[in-house]
Amino acid sequence: MTYLIDFQAPGEASRWRAINDGVMGGISRGGLRVEDGIGVFSGETSLANNGGFASVRRDPEAFDLGSAAGMALRVRGDGRAYQLRLYNDQLPRGAAWRASFQPPAGEWQRVEFSWHDFEAVFRGRLLADIPPIDPAGIVQVGLMIVDRQAGPFRLEVAWLATP
Repeated sequence: MTYLIDFQAPGEASRWRAINDGVMGGISRGGLRVEDGIGVFSGETSLANNGGFASVRRDPEAFDLGSAAGMALRVRGDGRAYQLRLYNDQLPRGAAWRASFQPPAGEWQRVEFSWHDFEAVFRGRLLADIPPIDPAGIVQVGLMIVDRQAGPFRLEVAWLATP
């Protein structure tokens, strides 16, 4: 296993940016901070103004995952559904590769995805006629909550790695 993102690394928290539904008129809020070496993606989603999502993205970095079989995360959730999002130049601007997961509340869990688990989406809609993801071109990762539920959320992430 090779660690791609380790939240114990100095300065890791400053590499993440919030992109919430305010970009489309919503009022959800969310962000990522580091607590005791654990990344904490938290906030509150609201369905007001056709909103309902919160997300964070890490600053771009060439990960060179061409030889990897997929990605893995160690997470502890709150029972809500989340998405791991990946970005490369295969998709139009604003589109992403998503894989969904729903860790049980309060339990640390390792979540693994093969590249086949990722689907191309733009604003929640599947994109048609897109070739499979090219892992060698992945330059950005993100987390999103968009489960059509209002209320507080908290996802703790120890690391992201290749399995």
